[in-house]
Amino acid sequence: MRYWGMVVVGVLGVAILMSLTVWQIKRMAWKNTILADIENKVSAPAKLIPLNPSEEFHSLMPVKAVGHYSGTTIKVLVSQKIYGAGYRLITAFRLHDGRKILVDRGFISVRSTMSPTPDPIGQVIGNLHWPDEIDNFTPENDLKENIWFARDVPTMAAYLKTEPVLLVLKSSDFDQESAKPLPVNTVSIPNNHQQYAVTWFLLSLIWLGMSGYFVYRSQKIKT
Repeated sequence: MRYWGMVVVGVLGVAILMSLTVWQIKRMAWKNTILADIENKVSAPAKLIPLNPSEEFHSLMPVKAVGHYSGTTIKVLVSQKIYGAGYRLITAFRLHDGRKILVDRGFISVRSTMSPTPDPIGQVIGNLHWPDEIDNFTPENDLKENIWFARDVPTMAAYLKTEPVLLVLKSSDFDQESAKPLPVNTVSIPNNHQQYAVTWFLLSLIWLGMSGYFVYRSQKIKT
């Protein structure tokens, strides 16, 4: 009776772990399709910024615009693996038709001195983005020190008196630009399903080996 109980436990354990392996493989295929769609979307040819762009219809849309920066620059505290702590620079950008939007100009280190905002007319190219970075643990922005803790588009737009539209810079004509662009891409989107699949598969092999060992020991004891 004990022998068959160990066999059943072994088979059930291997079956469950292998089903988890297959599930993670399917999830990996699903995630890869989504990431490919995002990459295709963000790398498409840039178009002129539409009138009244919205998150529902224009999120990640590649766009280009001609105009000039104006006003103060918001510093959003972030961290980059290679460069460490720093700030994303968010500045109002006046288009040639008079509209004003937000432009995420890129990253500077906390050790860097922020150079003056570029003042000539030029072209910016990037993607429209409405990042979701606010949660219950996000601190209040320190407006006195100009340190923000998330790219909250409506709040930044109200502060800089622009439309609630953010263009994340990919490239521009501004020679004076000191920030390193952090364009929209899929690098920051986690895709660990392959690792999970390998983990579950290895656990199934370990379970199979242990079950086989216990069955072998049980039989040996009987004899």
